[in-house]
Amino acid sequence: MSETPPDSLIPYDEIVQEALRAVVGRVLGEVERSGGLPGEHHFYITFKTAHPGVEMPKHLTERFPDEMTIVLQNKFWDLKVAEKHFEVGLSFNQVPAKLSIPFAAVTGFVDPAVNFALQFQAQGDEGGPEPHEPAENDGPTVTPAEDGSNVVTIDFGRKK
Repeated sequence: MSETPPDSLIPYDEIVQEALRAVVGRVLGEVERSGGLPGEHHFYITFKTAHPGVEMPKHLTERFPDEMTIVLQNKFWDLKVAEKHFEVGLSFNQVPAKLSIPFAAVTGFVDPAVNFALQFQAQGDEGGPEPHEPAENDGPTVTPAEDGSNVVTIDFGRKK
């Protein structure tokens, strides 16, 4: 009797990642509807900058050719959430920029105020995240907790 589980004909990993991205969309949609972040909540959102559909200024794409983390806290504007993407205005070294990010490009979402984090791979991305410089958009200097509290990590290994 084989100990290797059979290959699933149901794409569970894709279904779960799509559901997690819906959480990010719903949270950002609530912020858009309410006109701001409640209480001490703030978000770190990491995404693949080269993913199809990502729109951002060329100087940011050149500086972050693979992955970037943005902070939504005090200095953001024009947050618009659609079914497949969100748009937001941010300031990078006092220079305003407009970003459009498909949810499929998002690899991480953290709300350090409540130790909540979601991590997943960008759709169509087989490798893990590569090291990158911090975004340096004009946000806080606090970093998310690394203790694993309330963290959901989705890493479905693929058979080779």
